[in-house]
Formats: sequence, C-alpha cells, structure tokens
Amino acid sequence: MPPKNLSQLPSVDRLLAQPDLVDAIARHGRQPLTDCARAELAAARELVRAGHGLPTADALAAAIVERADRLARPNLRPVFNLTGTVLHTNLGRALLAPEAVAAMAIAAGAPCALEYDLADGSRGDRDALVEPLLAELMAAAMGQSPQTPAKEFAATIVNNNAAAVLLALDTLAKGKEAVVSRGELVEIGGAFRVPDIMRRAGARLVEIGTTNRTHAKDYAEAITAKTALLMKVHTSNYAVVGFTKTVDEAEIAAIAHERGVPFMVDLGSGTLADFARWKLPKEPTPQDSLAAGADLVTFSGDKLLGGPQAGIIVGRKDLIAKIKKNPLKRALRVGKVTLAALEATLRLYRDPDRLAERLPTLRLLIRHEHDIAAQAERLCPAVADFAGENSLVSIEPAMSQIGSGALPVERLASAALVVRYPGKRPGKQLAALEARLRGLPQPVIGRIADDALRLDLRCLDPADEARFVAQLQ
Repeated sequence: MPPKNLSQLPSVDRLLAQPDLVDAIARHGRQPLTDCARAELAAARELVRAGHGLPTADALAAAIVERADRLARPNLRPVFNLTGTVLHTNLGRALLAPEAVAAMAIAAGAPCALEYDLADGSRGDRDALVEPLLAELMAAAMGQSPQTPAKEFAATIVNNNAAAVLLALDTLAKGKEAVVSRGELVEIGGAFRVPDIMRRAGARLVEIGTTNRTHAKDYAEAITAKTALLMKVHTSNYAVVGFTKTVDEAEIAAIAHERGVPFMVDLGSGTLADFARWKLPKEPTPQDSLAAGADLVTFSGDKLLGGPQAGIIVGRKDLIAKIKKNPLKRALRVGKVTLAALEATLRLYRDPDRLAERLPTLRLLIRHEHDIAAQAERLCPAVADFAGENSLVSIEPAMSQIGSGALPVERLASAALVVRYPGKRPGKQLAALEARLRGLPQPVIGRIADDALRLDLRCLDPADEARFVAQLQ
C-alpha cells in the first residue's frame, strides 16, 4: 500500500501556479514546464516510497525550474578552450572572425542570391560567390605557373577537405590509377585514411617509394596508360625525420605534364598566408603548389585558414568543370551560411597587414608567452579559490599545440595555471575539479597530465577574462 503522505504532494496545476514557475513558463513555455513538473512529481513519489521525507512545494518548484533550464540549454555550447591546442578538432577548430559571424547571420536570416545572378537575372552558380576572391588571392602564383595561367583558374567548394579529395578522385581517377608516395598515405582524424578514400572513389592506389624515401624516378616509372594522375599529400598531421627523401612539387609537376597526366596536391590544412611573416612555422600554401605547377590543389576552409569547415578545390578550369559535373558535387556542396562565412574570411586575406588582428586563429597563434604569463598572474587567485584550500596552484611554462591535424609537431611557448593536490593519489580530486570546471555555465576544458590539471591560457582572449573569473566565484 502506498504511503498515506503521497496524497499530500501538490498537483501539477498547483505547482505551475507558483510565482517561480509562472516566470519559468514565460521563458520555456507551458508544455515543457508541465512535462518537467510531472517528471519531478514522479521522482518525488519514488523517494517517498523509499522512505524519504515529503518535499516542500518550494523544493519541487526549484527542481522543476532547474530541470527545465537544463533541458533548454543548447547541446552545442561555447566552452573555454584551455587544452593548449589552438585548432582543437573536438572543440570546433577555428574561431570565426566577427565579419564571418555577421555574414552568416545575414545569410541565415534573409533570402540571398545564392544561385542567382543579380547582373542579368539568370540562375547563377554558388561557387561564383567565392571563386573571384580565390582567383585574386591566387593570382600571383597562377601568373608564375605556365602550366596553369590565371585565366584558366577555377574553384569549387564542398563540405570538408576529405570530401574535396574524394570528389576529385571520383571524377578524374575512377577506374584508373592514382600514384602516391608510401610516405604520404596519411590517416586523418576519425580513422579516415587516404587509401580508404581512394577506394571509395573507385581509384586504384599505386604506391611508390618507401615509407621514408621516394625519388623522382619512382613517379616516372609508375606512369602507365592506366594512370589518371600523380598525387602528393601534405603530411600535415605527422612528420618523418631522419634518413628521408621526398620529391618537390615542381619536379613532380614536370614529370606529370611531360607524360600528359594531371598533378594533384592535397594540402589538408591549408593557409593562404605566409606564416614566416609572423615567425610561425612554415606551412605550404595553395599558392606555393599552383606556382610549382600543380593542376589541382585541395585544402580546408577551417583549420589554419581560420574560416568555416569546408573543402576547397582550386586549379585548372577544365578539371574543375569536370568535377562540378559529378553528381557527387551536389551531395557534398555547402550551403549559404558556410559560403557567407568563407567569403567574409577570404576577404580578410586581401588585407595582409591587418590579418593578424582580424583573424582569431592567427591572433591566438602569435600571442606572446609574456602576455600569456601576465594573464596567468591575474587569474591565479580566482582559480586557486575555485580549486579549494588543499590545492596548490602554480604558473608554469607550457608548450601549446597548433592543432592535431595542422602542424602537430610544432609547439608555441605559452603559460599555464597548474593545479595539484598534495598526497599520493590525487586522481580523484583532480577528476572532481575537472568535472566542476566542465559543469560551469561556460565549461572550462583543460587537461590532466602528470598528476596535475593544466589550464593553458593561450586561447583565453583577454576580453573574456572577466566572464571567466565571474563564473568561478
């Protein structure tokens, strides 16, 4: 028989009439609050049956509001990235520039000329929204390449670089052979591998050379009547050092063109800027590849480029035209919001003198370690209070990572707040602290290593410091 005091629990209607719930109904709607009230009443009945006391109406109301607020919270939430990896795949990679965010909002909130030519009133091509910008940014390189003069340039956009490679191979090498060095058969995030992409595209992989050494003659000797293209894959997510040999792009291009086959370069995480200008590690650009004679280049719109997730294919107009006729192009194309963000990002590259201050990814990469250390000094007391009396919080040098899929072996000098708990087994305390940080309104994501929680501050914008500290209090 159920406990007699179950009948003393308030009804749903009585609960919803409470002032706190009236306010919550205005925020979330009556039906969601009704569902939350029923769920909390059901939970309360179970507790009473188990011998617990009867909750008050105020306690029930608070629990209902908390449940409603929790269910209304977006799953895709902003976090503070204090992992030490600037382009963190699990945390969304590149931060978009304000200009790109504004362009996305405009495109999302109004009809726009996505595939409509405003000049003559006819149907347009969505790639034309960014193709002229890419042509402008590539112009110098294209002019240096007799194989691909500027007037023969074209571009097309898909949803990521893996899709760009898949589409290009499916178009140009289906049922034929694609020649790649063994040392470049990379695996990108999520266990996606170049050989697997080739297989899906219907291309037959022809491996040449060895893991550590490939020569020009290997490319030349691999070309047969069945060869569709020569391909070079930039090993952006690992490095082979020691007794190595690779063939530069200009030499591969010369071999390909002498034998009448295209040369394709997969850059993966591409950038349109010369990183040496900001004393960052050298990263090849699409301009470099085109100038060397590549017929097609694929690269990411996010990662080092600092834009939205997209795959960009640039190069010879005739090859791009074939790619765009492939039925897969429609399946892999991007929408207006992505194109708006990409266009706005590309426009920033027209002004290289101000790129570092306007492109968030680049701004984070060039932050000076002294500025980060000064920030750590300012934030240390708040983090120490949050970590508790038995914690030890120190400021220590750190080495930030640019990105696991972009310059993974390069490091940037930084500073971190490091939390330790004295004792032989601090694991539980560190895990509890990490969970508390993840449970904040804007979760704080660090990393536990060597019996300490490390909060690398490279990616904490000084403009966000006040908000960061406020939620720790």
